[in-house]
Amino acid sequence: MAPQLRIYVPPHPLIRHWLTIAREKHTPVPLFRTAMSEMGKWLTYEAIREFLPIQEVNIETPITTASGLLIDGSVPIAFVPILRAGLSMLEGCQTLLPSATVYHLGLVRNEETLEASCYLNRLTQRFAPETRIFIVEPMMATGGSIISTLKILTERGADPSLIRIINALCAPPALQLIGQQFPEVQIYSGCIDEVVNEKGWIVPGLGDAGDRAFGT
Repeated sequence: MAPQLRIYVPPHPLIRHWLTIAREKHTPVPLFRTAMSEMGKWLTYEAIREFLPIQEVNIETPITTASGLLIDGSVPIAFVPILRAGLSMLEGCQTLLPSATVYHLGLVRNEETLEASCYLNRLTQRFAPETRIFIVEPMMATGGSIISTLKILTERGADPSLIRIINALCAPPALQLIGQQFPEVQIYSGCIDEVVNEKGWIVPGLGDAGDRAFGT
């Protein structure tokens, strides 16, 4: 049986709160960045669940000895923020996994063809097969950028089943493409909006996350 795409929209009140702040067009730049960072943090929190390998250890408490669990530090963990907008969520993501490696990938969409092209690639040449990867991509509308990213990652050895996408907003066209080409990937999103307009914008959406995060 072919794998089916799994997307989670956590019913967390803080995710809903900060998404609403981000949607509001009058939200000032500093508060918008805070909203995106907070969504990055709480969506990463949900994505970590049952994803990172753990190991049992024996420790000494101030009273006696005890057994405990730690994240297995021998397994590589990586964040791949999609520039520019992915940087707005990255800080929140990193608060939970500060030792994770960050690989930057810059993609730009042609507003006429809606196709993505890569202008910056700072990925490792080859990912270890057990690497846990978090793609940080706030907006997934038509799916061009995220599909390009997944192709680049898998060409360099990334295992699709060990990839999680941290996403503020997405729409059906992007989800359909991911489901067709990379169904093993799991997505953690703040919300699924129903429509992408003729210009490739999510509706109601929140506008251009990169422009709003950096005041451009």
